[in-house]
Amino acid sequence: MLSPGHVGDARDGPGLLAHRTASLPALVPARHAYEDLDDPVTNDWNHSFLPRDVTASAAGLAAPYLLRCGGTGGFARHRASWGPLMLVSLALTSTAGLQAVVLWALRGDWSVTWWVPERFLLLFPVPSVVLLMRQEAGAAAPGGGDAVRAAAEPGIQSPR
Repeated sequence: MLSPGHVGDARDGPGLLAHRTASLPALVPARHAYEDLDDPVTNDWNHSFLPRDVTASAAGLAAPYLLRCGGTGGFARHRASWGPLMLVSLALTSTAGLQAVVLWALRGDWSVTWWVPERFLLLFPVPSVVLLMRQEAGAAAPGGGDAVRAAAEPGIQSPR
């Protein structure tokens, strides 16, 4: 079984929260802020994505917790849900980056200050999603995904 160290590294939870915090208007110098920072419609639009970001972060933080702690106590029955939960977090994180990149492109705002972190949010989940999907496909295949588990780092054990 692949670990959260292979799938998402749990960075999408704290990473998206850190990105959201760093983009607060009070923390960004005016010369690096996005255009129309003082426009209430732009700010409302920007803050309308807070539920998506909080959901992505919560799922990204809960998934590795369920994987590590899910084998004991009352959470044992939830251990299998870490993969789908991590997939939700990764997909929402990538979506956050995609929406921002599209916004900056449509507005013609080519500031590297915003493009670098937004492209990171867009792209860093992709390899983890591929690994997670391969793991799920391997687990559903005849043999229970032994080939996928064999590709994992030495020392990572299957729960079987």
